[in-house]
Amino acid sequence: MNSSDARPDAQSSNMTGVDVLTGMLSEVRSSGALFGRTIMDTPWAVRFADGAQLTLVTMVRSGGWIVPDGDRPVRLSTRDIAIVVGPAPFTIADEPGAGSPPRYVMHAPTLCTTADGEEIGDQLLLGTRTCGDSLDSPNVLLTGTYQVRGRMSDRLLNALPRVLVVPDEGKPYPIMDLLIAEIDRDAPGQQAILDRLLDLALLSTLREWFTRPEASPPPWYRALGDSTVGGALRALHDEPAKPWTVASLAREAGVSRATFARRFGELLGEPPMAYLTGWRLGLAADLLHRTDATVEAIARQVGYSSAYALSAAFKRHFGTRPTEHRALSVVA
Repeated sequence: MNSSDARPDAQSSNMTGVDVLTGMLSEVRSSGALFGRTIMDTPWAVRFADGAQLTLVTMVRSGGWIVPDGDRPVRLSTRDIAIVVGPAPFTIADEPGAGSPPRYVMHAPTLCTTADGEEIGDQLLLGTRTCGDSLDSPNVLLTGTYQVRGRMSDRLLNALPRVLVVPDEGKPYPIMDLLIAEIDRDAPGQQAILDRLLDLALLSTLREWFTRPEASPPPWYRALGDSTVGGALRALHDEPAKPWTVASLAREAGVSRATFARRFGELLGEPPMAYLTGWRLGLAADLLHRTDATVEAIARQVGYSSAYALSAAFKRHFGTRPTEHRALSVVA
């Protein structure tokens, strides 16, 4: 097969992967109060200890280093896009080992302190969503923090490294250009616009990352491009409530039952029905969290015949019943 023959399948797989990414990111939302621009003189360092699960980072001017606690520093050149995964603290600085105290430490949306713990007032405020030394300072950092909830999102985040970087390769990036242009504005609805742009930037960055040779895409993402499993996996994702069997999935794939089951296990590390169960229960857990639908309605939506059937499977998989999961989600 030559490259031109392969291209349509590759494009189709990539778009399907994006659709699945969209579903998995349904419980990831940017938090506007934690989005901002930092403009610093050299030397500089900013520390993030807010416990956020996901942070988008880019240097608009100059470069820097992301220094996760207990992990190796990662270089960030001008207009590279990085994602920092997990709640552990990290620092962004001009040099990885300079040891300069941070200009400020972000603890929460409305709590910034000095390195000594003294609360910072307005002395670093340079404008709307902007802080630092001076608007003319040479180092410009943009960060956007995301709140993450949901079992489906966990499937994605658990597959990502602590820090991933998509280098700037001179390609147009209109979403980031819009973010940079919009950050100074203070118009009605402005925060909502920035939040949606951040969500798009996150999705675009993850999509680009998964295509890079140094990336390790999760098994389900790789499997979507497989000629044997990909079509059936797309169908399973699109219609989880359908009464799938290994035989019906194999028919969807156009191969024998044995061939499909063997290839599915090789790519995803578990049998088709086990994967389907996990997918259905992850969807159910998120529906319990974000909707008021009854357990009976959710059961039928994700492919179980009754609330009782869903409750039994949910208990086996998560160790708790759907009603208990919903109550815990409300408390959290």
